[in-house]
Amino acid sequence: MDTDIFRETEFMNEALPDLVARFRVKQGLFRKETVEAALYELDGYGCVMKTDKLFNPGDTVLLDLVMDMPFDEIRAENLSGLVTERRKHCSNFFYSIDFVESDPNGTSSASEKLRRIREVLSKKQSLKSRRSSGSVSGFRQMA
Repeated sequence: MDTDIFRETEFMNEALPDLVARFRVKQGLFRKETVEAALYELDGYGCVMKTDKLFNPGDTVLLDLVMDMPFDEIRAENLSGLVTERRKHCSNFFYSIDFVESDPNGTSSASEKLRRIREVLSKKQSLKSRRSSGSVSGFRQMA
């Protein structure tokens, strides 16, 4: 079993900021439920999400990635993903999902939105790391 996407950590510590995956699961014969799942990793090839819904490696899931912004949302809709790995953690599962690219050139609207989400996410994470490291050094200077 390939565990590279889990990056040598037993489990992810922190969900990605302001970003969720939404998908629909069958709930009975005629009903579907919309589920929101936290994302723990995201790159151009796939993601890692955590949910209590059960999927098996080899299952395909249709995701909407939604990034909450101050005035609007950035949405990459109808991303097809292949579940490649599942890890149980308490009553939830971490799933490694590889995106199934319908546009090999990556020029579709969904690909552009996904690229934009990754850019904003990268900026948010670098700001967060600067703030957390800056507050420690600022505190030391005050002492």
